[in-house]
Amino acid sequence: MDLNIRKAILHNLTNNDQNQLEETIVDAIQAGEEKMLPGLGVLFELIWQQSSPEDKQEMVQALEQGVKQATN
Repeated sequence: MDLNIRKAILHNLTNNDQNQLEETIVDAIQAGEEKMLPGLGVLFELIWQQSSPEDKQEMVQALEQGVKQATN
């Protein structure tokens, strides 16, 4: 069976507006379930691809801070 998780996630979000996308992200984070991680990864990939170099640098800095806080 050829299962393309990325395509399935994008298909499920195709008609979502900004509010629905935000709800999806918040729900996935609050649920804290491992099965939600691939979906968040696909969303992050989309954000990364649409971001300027400056925005990417800001995200990397925020990730660095987040990792430090989560591991202390």
